[in-house]
Amino acid sequence: MKPIRIVTVDAFTDAPFAGNPAAVCVMAEPRPEDWLRHVAREMNLSETAFLLPRDGGFDLRWLTPAVEVDLCGHATVASAHVLWEDGHLPAGKQARFHTRSGLLTADRRGDWIELDFPVKIAAAAEPPPDLLPALGVAAPRAVAKNVFDYLVEVGSDEELRALQPDHSRLRKIPVRGIIVTARSSDPKFDFISRFFAPGSGIDEDPATGSAHTALGPYWSAILGKTEMTGYQASARGGVVRVRMNGDRIIIGGQAVTVMQATLLA
Repeated sequence: MKPIRIVTVDAFTDAPFAGNPAAVCVMAEPRPEDWLRHVAREMNLSETAFLLPRDGGFDLRWLTPAVEVDLCGHATVASAHVLWEDGHLPAGKQARFHTRSGLLTADRRGDWIELDFPVKIAAAAEPPPDLLPALGVAAPRAVAKNVFDYLVEVGSDEELRALQPDHSRLRKIPVRGIIVTARSSDPKFDFISRFFAPGSGIDEDPATGSAHTALGPYWSAILGKTEMTGYQASARGGVVRVRMNGDRIIIGGQAVTVMQATLLA
């Protein structure tokens, strides 16, 4: 097996060591399932993206150190960034990805990368018994759920930033993750959020594009806006632009390459 290049990219940031890191591996030929899982565990990032050319685009799979996921925004931003930066695609050409969530596209808009994702609306839901105690939220403004995640709105961004969840209890809830969100007190942002996914092997994800497929329509209905900017208030922080487009949502982020390496195994 020939050595393969792998690139680490920080997504949803314009500076290194912020946003959400993803490893990107562009393969010339298919690799065994066990190899993909071993590489994802070795990289030990929230996602490793594996790409394989197909039909004028690329098959794209996202693996955490524990599981394969159906949708990932930051690793898609990172993948598009690598395709353009490393010359797999001309700078102005749209990146097209065949994924578990159907055909996804990415376009370059200056320093920003825009993803065209399906909306995943979260509808009002009764929280399971462990959810609010595990988050440490006594009086949420709202609780909702979509096919992937629970969404919990709290009263302020101060309350959101102060959360110290019990991840062992959250791990028992049978969903991909839990989005907690609040209206932003910073005028640069419309809303802020955090994303916890211990059941997927990630206690707190630094910047989660796919969570914004729910956050976009949720805050659009509250704020009466179709274009918004969100801030993910993790330790690393991340900035995500959203634009509603019917049953689709345009998710915008920036990306920075921080490491290039060669897989020898």
